Amino acid sequence: MQQDKHPEYRPVVFRDRAAGYAFLTRSTATSDQTIDWDDGETYPVVDVEISSESHPFYTGRARTVDSEGRIARFARRYGGDAGQGGEQAP
Repeated sequence: MQQDKHPEYRPVVFRDRAAGYAFLTRSTATSDQTIDWDDGETYPVVDVEISSESHPFYTGRARTVDSEGRIARFARRYGGDAGQGGEQAP
């Protein structure tokens, strides 16, 4: 690795404020804020909007957006056998 070319890689705390969750990892991210961690050390802290603790996919709170197909929904709304290969209108 060439000197003075790469950013500093150091321990950083990432904090998800929505879930009240924080984890310590190594990163090149910078921050002016610091936090006192459980081990007694002070680390820079980066606030994130979403993490695995608050993301709907990982928490199991994901919504099913479209459980019904477009053709079936059209047939339900307007009747008929849309998409069933029936006779075509003249």
